[in-house]
Amino acid sequence: MPYYPHTKADIAHMLAAIGVGSLEELVKVPDNVTLREPLDIVPALAEVDITRRFEHFAKKNAGVDYVSFLGGGSYRHYAPPAIMSLAMRGEFLTSYTPYQAEVSQGYLQAIYEWQTYICLLTGLDIANASVYDGATALAEAAIMAINANGRKRVLVSRAINPNYLQVLKTYCDGLDLQLDELPIAPDGTTDLSDLHARLATKEYACVAIQSPNFFGNVDVPAPEIAASIGASGTVLIGVVAEALALAALQTPASWGAQIVAGEAQSFGVAVAYGGPYVGFIAASKEHMRRIPGRLVGKTLDNAGNDAFVLTLQAREQHIRRERATSNICTNQAHCALIATMYLAFLGKTGLRDVASANLKRSRELATRVSSIEGCTLAFQAPFFNEVAVDVHQPAKEVLAKLQARGILGGIDLGRFYPEFSNHILMTATELTTSADIEALCTALKEVVNVPARV
Repeated sequence: MPYYPHTKADIAHMLAAIGVGSLEELVKVPDNVTLREPLDIVPALAEVDITRRFEHFAKKNAGVDYVSFLGGGSYRHYAPPAIMSLAMRGEFLTSYTPYQAEVSQGYLQAIYEWQTYICLLTGLDIANASVYDGATALAEAAIMAINANGRKRVLVSRAINPNYLQVLKTYCDGLDLQLDELPIAPDGTTDLSDLHARLATKEYACVAIQSPNFFGNVDVPAPEIAASIGASGTVLIGVVAEALALAALQTPASWGAQIVAGEAQSFGVAVAYGGPYVGFIAASKEHMRRIPGRLVGKTLDNAGNDAFVLTLQAREQHIRRERATSNICTNQAHCALIATMYLAFLGKTGLRDVASANLKRSRELATRVSSIEGCTLAFQAPFFNEVAVDVHQPAKEVLAKLQARGILGGIDLGRFYPEFSNHILMTATELTTSADIEALCTALKEVVNVPARV
């Protein structure tokens, strides 16, 4: 028997209160905004015609014809076709966390496995079910640190992705927190020379460092510096914008990070014009009750079978309202599912193979480009798959000329750092070929156009 929350008498009473005679009258579109003629909508088409129609639209996207060296937080990586085949199944098409454990065991298990993968990659004890993106993950990680020690200042490396820093600044403004930056050292890593003096004030809730940083350089504090951060009661936050690097570099936990905030777009999630992406937060056990968002735990049902449920929900907004750890009350379920499938398909060996391919291609890129007259590597620090190149003239103009030749040469670092207006951030992944690099170098020789040295 269907359930109706209101009786006919209830409805009549409510309609009378607002001066409407019937439900039909209530929902009637006013005559002054009613359509006067049929909309020009494509009629129902056969599947083959729909395919042709969208192929026609796709051909208008000239971006796919460019050779790309873009990166800086969004990375082109190969994703096995099986991922989309599975991820687009109807039962997975939700962007939200499944609440009802009794009907959502599959999805909850997938999220549990996602959390497990993130713990393995970061070396930390606990990971959440995901947050919106890497930028919000950093902001939420800073709030975790503030809630841990009660301090009101946040210290961040200037080499963190500038878009992440903008989001963090927005959060800090709203919470009346002071945000201070650590400068960039000549080798393109974070300058920690005055860190001890800053830590001695015991005013900083956290220190956030990204590795690889926005310039592509491996940027981790030395063990004695990480120890001094911990000894001062300050929380060390590791930021990861290129998650694939975790397959090649030491885990953030191993260099002292208590909290890791990152972006997992590289794990099979399409670049797709900037999103949606999938952020993650991992932490040591002491921060377990401060971590924002959903957590899926594994338990046993009354028959002794494995069962998966949302857990530790007393942290969350629907339980504690204004005292919740965060206003992020859902997770990027579908993007996290895609990333989980990617990690499962590749496995430990496959992931390392892809990371190795990135290392190989980026070194080929750096070697070839730096051999061009007028192009030099900006920094000498170790890097993963991105490298900053000084072209000794406005990078914006060089990139425009490359684009006219069908090449997206990278990111103009001057957009974010005025002192690096002659620098281009170039990225090479496993999808970059030697032919791509050759095309870039040929174009660069024409564009940079530096007279030969005598």
